[in-house]
Amino acid sequence: MAQKNILFIMFDQLRWDYLSCYGHPHLETPNIDYLASQGVRFERACIQSPICGSSRMSTYTGRYVHSHGASNNRIPLKVGEMTLGDHLRKLGVQSWLVGKTHMEADAEGMARLGLEPDSVIGVRVAECGFDVFERDDGMRPEGPDGAYDPRGALAYNDWLRAKGYDSDNPWHDFANSALDADGNIRSGWFLRNSAYAANIDEPDSETPYLTGRAMEFMEQAEGPWCCHLSYIKPHWPYIVPEPYASMYGPEHVLPVVRSEAERQQAHPVLKAFMDTPVGQSFSREDVRAAVIPAYMGLIKQVDDQMGRLFAWLKETGRWDDTVIVLTSDHGDFLGDHWLGEKTFFYEQSVRVPLIIRDPSPEADATRGTVSEALVESIDLAPTFVEMSGGAVPGHILEGESLVPLLHGKARETARDCVICEYDFSGAPVARQLGAGVTEAQMYMVADERWKLIHFETGDRPMLFDLENDPDELTDLGANEAYGAQVEAMYAKLHRWARRISQRTTVSHGTLRAARSSKRGLGIVIGVPEEADGDPRLTVKYQPRAGRAWWDVKKR
Repeated sequence: MAQKNILFIMFDQLRWDYLSCYGHPHLETPNIDYLASQGVRFERACIQSPICGSSRMSTYTGRYVHSHGASNNRIPLKVGEMTLGDHLRKLGVQSWLVGKTHMEADAEGMARLGLEPDSVIGVRVAECGFDVFERDDGMRPEGPDGAYDPRGALAYNDWLRAKGYDSDNPWHDFANSALDADGNIRSGWFLRNSAYAANIDEPDSETPYLTGRAMEFMEQAEGPWCCHLSYIKPHWPYIVPEPYASMYGPEHVLPVVRSEAERQQAHPVLKAFMDTPVGQSFSREDVRAAVIPAYMGLIKQVDDQMGRLFAWLKETGRWDDTVIVLTSDHGDFLGDHWLGEKTFFYEQSVRVPLIIRDPSPEADATRGTVSEALVESIDLAPTFVEMSGGAVPGHILEGESLVPLLHGKARETARDCVICEYDFSGAPVARQLGAGVTEAQMYMVADERWKLIHFETGDRPMLFDLENDPDELTDLGANEAYGAQVEAMYAKLHRWARRISQRTTVSHGTLRAARSSKRGLGIVIGVPEEADGDPRLTVKYQPRAGRAWWDVKKR
């Protein structure tokens, strides 16, 4: 396959069902829909962890969380883990970042190996293997103990100040806050303030800014390249400038997916998540009424920026030689299942949009189609490797290349289930449950019909029938009638847990070749006598004249 440029677009906290091509009845996203009409839209794409950092590390490494070890935000990706940039660079494809990664560098490991943070290799190790055009994790909160991310929004803040947004932190004071009728700053951190419009000229807000930076990168880039355009929104703070702030109202807020019985009969671990402050807040209808129209406005702005970007690619002659991949790192509960945020395994969180447009003629047969295959975020890295002309290193990358599906040569992946993991050992909910660090872990295994959630706390599993209960309102985990199904799903989870995932320095092919190789290095094991051995391998060991040791020592 001829190498093409790859534009890898990721949004943060974008629910799969908040796009019109995925069925949202009010939120029209014609530009993303257009991309789907030109490629393949995957209906059942699953992330590997329901939180930003570990989900992204799985996408960038092509490995499950259990393998790469960066199991939550601010847990470093250990030195030595190969990433998308490492794999593509070997194929002559430069990998560049514009936007967010949520990468935490393994500073201790880098120091141990003598890797200078400002060296080329040091920067790449600290930035998920990417060369950095601009990193912007979109997080510049500040409190009494200082800034959450001292590097957050630095270039964006400088850019805003140059435009006249006079503030120590215009990211907060303008882009993510409102101005009320009395001239007071109303912070976007408070959910009720989502009903206000952000106090910023729309072209200067974060999403258009990153679109412009991506264009600037592509204008000067020499291919082949992979550009990871990683947007910050529609992640909180949930606040959007006009005209998007006024586009949606209470009439566009979909009915919440939850039941009173679900709450009253909640599994102990689920109840602990429901009882978190964010869960309690999103259980309030006034909060949902303020947040969801703003969330929809942020997504509408995202779609308009996709229209701007796609038009620019066509005008500059880049559309026909650029693979475009669009996805999200996880979803957002928005009050469904009495939850906020994303840290549980319901579909609102673990299922994400995934659209891939390959301009190659080989992909013409699948344009505008929808795939029901079970795919995972770890499939993107091997897909990019194959698209770039490389052989997928299966002993490192745990996902599957989706090229056969894109080119109509396959309809399904080889897997029969998907896996998602969450390590909540550092979260307050672990203290609430009285769970130790090793116990505050949970795993999801799901196939086309069933979803099982396992808890290391010792609590019983949860089980959902996705065919007859697509809203996941009825937990069957305690129902003895489904014991056989629980065992069947556990068998899949246990098979996954037994896989070989840490042997990454020797390929499968090398090991297969070693089974039948006859290496002439002099090792002879289990051969009774000379006549039984291969004389070509034992030429040094055949009988010949020699001297006794005592005669040798006399000399």
